[in-house]
Amino acid sequence: MKTLVLSALNLLLVVLFILLFRRPNLLTFHEKGKWWLTWLAVAIITLMDEFTSIFYAPAEAYRFIGPSAILFIALTSVLIRFMSTRFTEIAEILEHHSLIGGGVYSFSYLVIGPAISFVAVASIMVDYILTACLSAVSAVLNAASFFPSVSESPTAVIVMVLMILWTMAGLNILGIRENARFTYGIFIFAAFVILNLVFSGFLALDRETLGRFGDALHQGYQQVRTGSMGADYGNFISHIAFCILAYSGIESVIQTAGFVKNWREIRKAYLFLAFTVGIVTPVVAALALSAPINFQEHEGDLITFYATMVNGIPFGVLVAVLASLTLTMAVNTAFVASSELMERVAHRYGFHWLIATNRRHSLYRIHVINAMFFSSIVLITHGSQMILADMYAIGLLASFCINMGALMIYRYSMGTKEVIHYFTSRVGTLVLWVILVSCFLFLAYDKPHGTTLWAIVTCVVLGAGFLVSQKRGPEIVQIEQADSEMELILLLASSSESDLHILFQRPREEAGGSVRDNEAYVTFFSPRTGIPHKIAPNHFRFPMRRVGLYHKIVGLLRVVEYEMPERDITIHFGWPMSSWLDRLAIGVMVFNLLRLPRHFPRLKFVISYHKRWSPTKS
Repeated sequence: MKTLVLSALNLLLVVLFILLFRRPNLLTFHEKGKWWLTWLAVAIITLMDEFTSIFYAPAEAYRFIGPSAILFIALTSVLIRFMSTRFTEIAEILEHHSLIGGGVYSFSYLVIGPAISFVAVASIMVDYILTACLSAVSAVLNAASFFPSVSESPTAVIVMVLMILWTMAGLNILGIRENARFTYGIFIFAAFVILNLVFSGFLALDRETLGRFGDALHQGYQQVRTGSMGADYGNFISHIAFCILAYSGIESVIQTAGFVKNWREIRKAYLFLAFTVGIVTPVVAALALSAPINFQEHEGDLITFYATMVNGIPFGVLVAVLASLTLTMAVNTAFVASSELMERVAHRYGFHWLIATNRRHSLYRIHVINAMFFSSIVLITHGSQMILADMYAIGLLASFCINMGALMIYRYSMGTKEVIHYFTSRVGTLVLWVILVSCFLFLAYDKPHGTTLWAIVTCVVLGAGFLVSQKRGPEIVQIEQADSEMELILLLASSSESDLHILFQRPREEAGGSVRDNEAYVTFFSPRTGIPHKIAPNHFRFPMRRVGLYHKIVGLLRVVEYEMPERDITIHFGWPMSSWLDRLAIGVMVFNLLRLPRHFPRLKFVISYHKRWSPTKS
């Protein structure tokens, strides 16, 4: 029976991959002078990162929370897939603002500003550093599981880890096309091996195994049904935090968005991950953790040993080879995503020497620097998988928290009208953010090594970023192009009309009609999104920095009131056109505007709507 089932499975996989190979432009295509990756190529590169967690995360979760890891690894998978819809939303927002790629850095820069964006850079770089180092170490330990003399020699392990790191650096220097094709080959091999493992595990189920599985689910359920809401929530958060490593790499898709044409490719990649690694990881973890295994003796090679149990030593060797290859590909993902991140930072602040490419369009300098940095971390930690694993989740959760927090700020400040193609529930995002922040706080307390590393790297990057942004920030150029308040005063003062009008409305799409010298249109813009086009001589653009929109309005009105005390001035605000929920979200802003007549009793205030004006950004 087992032979028949596995033969049918492998035949089906052969037919499937033959059909895929016959499709043109399966992984890459050339358009308008640039090579693009397809959604499948980006998904596979990321899958190699997420998939590798199968080989170390279940044992790590079991070490902390016991058999209930079976339940909470599955719940964490649901949580991560829920979060991937938010990453898709972020990808579309970034594309709407012509910020392709950069992931958490670009989005936090757009929404929160340069300072927090450097915290995001530090957090995600900690993640990539530990992805590369932990995956390389785990690859060596899995490969050496059948050779005790190698795994017991720290020097041999470190030498092999360094070889993997520099081999991956060389692969990336060769160029992204070769990278995607090589990764796809590993993916095919992984699909055959892991599906054979899953089906073999199901066929090997017996009453005792099912009993252990049921006991694990019951134990996990009881831990969140203690009768105390505080204890239940605390247990839920701690268990999710210990399982979060099982899905590391989810952010790599949005981080590499610069390699695909649009956000829809990102959405397809996340759907692919949901139906592959999102299902396979909890299934494999459940099969292995419910098996009769001495987990203390097999923390480093749990899945490899389980494969040996169900299909014999040759298959166990095959799984060990797969583990080493996929873990090596996770190192590759760290190189790809971190180079894309550093390219965005270097391009924004004018470090063009760093992003020079070779004839294969590879960021070879960044790859070499990354390899040197990764190697130094391995040497500092002596290649200890336990130390690296303890450090890993802090940066990952920090980047998640910044992403979800920035998304909430953006949606509640901008509303849902700006990006109409794809958006998610803001209440759901808030709940997700609370869970992630709780997990981060728990791990920050529970894993002081990881917290220390994250804090040190964050402080260094934040200090350096602050100095760089003050001298090289692209906002400086945008601010220099802005108008001055005195230009607005001079225009209104030169008018022969008795009444003057200042309209705080969004800029017109078309400058139709005649320009009246007693009217001034004011647009406040964020230097991070660029200065809007000046559509008429009486259109004035003022930057917002450090203070909010309300305080900028108050400052401008004080200047107007002081400079023109004898003129009759009317202040106009546009009518809010978004949904009631959007208006509720900006309720504080509306409340502040209603206070303006008290502060400026000489001025007239009007909130009106004129059809001739088309709303765009302000």
